[in-house]
Amino acid sequence: MKPRRVTSRQVAERAGVSRTTVSFVLNGVQTGKVGEPTRQRVLRAAAELGYVPDAAARTLVSGKTGTIGLLVSKAEHVRVDAFVPQTLHSLSNACNASGYRLLVETSDGNRTPFDYAQLVESQRIDGLIVLNPDPRDERLNALIDERYPLVLIGAHPDPRVSTVSVDSMRAMREVTEHLIGLGHRELAFIHYRHIDHPRIGGRMAGFRTALERAGLPMRDSYVRSGDFDAQSGRIAMASLLSEPERPTAVVCGNDTIAIGAISAIAEAGLRCPGDIALAGLDDIPLASFVVPSLTTARFPAEEMATRAAELLFEQLATGRPSARRDVFPTELVIRASSGRCLKRD
Repeated sequence: MKPRRVTSRQVAERAGVSRTTVSFVLNGVQTGKVGEPTRQRVLRAAAELGYVPDAAARTLVSGKTGTIGLLVSKAEHVRVDAFVPQTLHSLSNACNASGYRLLVETSDGNRTPFDYAQLVESQRIDGLIVLNPDPRDERLNALIDERYPLVLIGAHPDPRVSTVSVDSMRAMREVTEHLIGLGHRELAFIHYRHIDHPRIGGRMAGFRTALERAGLPMRDSYVRSGDFDAQSGRIAMASLLSEPERPTAVVCGNDTIAIGAISAIAEAGLRCPGDIALAGLDDIPLASFVVPSLTTARFPAEEMATRAAELLFEQLATGRPSARRDVFPTELVIRASSGRCLKRD
């Protein structure tokens, strides 16, 4: 038989106070009518009885759910994008340390059932963190207009919202310059998502800038789209290898794409980096364990997620929206996949 739930009436009887006093104390309602000795007596009685507050009742009293939401742009990314579990891990730790729960939702592009409004207006969360925001998303922009408690992990053009991001353009430029510095002149690029997506811009611009600085051409035939996962990187790399003149080095939009590209190089009977050098972006945990180990730029995913949580908690504590722009540094990590300097004629 399921044990009966301890009620606030039982706590009140144990503490020798009214149920109203119990409600004030256990729901954190500030009132001058409850002195500190009484408050401690109620808390002690609740602990002795093993009282667990009813979440719905607490929400009615305080107007707060004690839950924050994380929105991931596509459900598939939870499975294939290695940046997502790192973010989840850090957000979970931050929420646990601050007494919040974390609710994870996904929004698959034009798929109709999900809307930000459903999550917000149903009062299931107190605030929201959005991973990889799309500046074209009208639903997200409406929340920004409403000054809803919101933090974005990723860049966004609206200055009224807090963002936690990295300079992906600079990171990609440094990775590309590293390969150019090794003597490569025929460089290809594999996006981590479709070429027309607005968030591609920074990484693509970094690649292009590095080529321009070195006086090298940007060849459209050496550009491919990916879709976050290793399989799409494998397919894109196989397509590049079918070019009449294959590139000597390939830069990938993220490490997961790069790992798929390494697989395609091996399947074609070629060596990485002996025949084709390779580099990625993100420095996911697996990057140092693949063969060859992956040259990349380190994005501090867990630190970024922790900072996003702190910014949201601050908004919830003060009741005021914020518009912080925290940009984390990246670091070039050189491993085996980029190889040594090419011999020059």
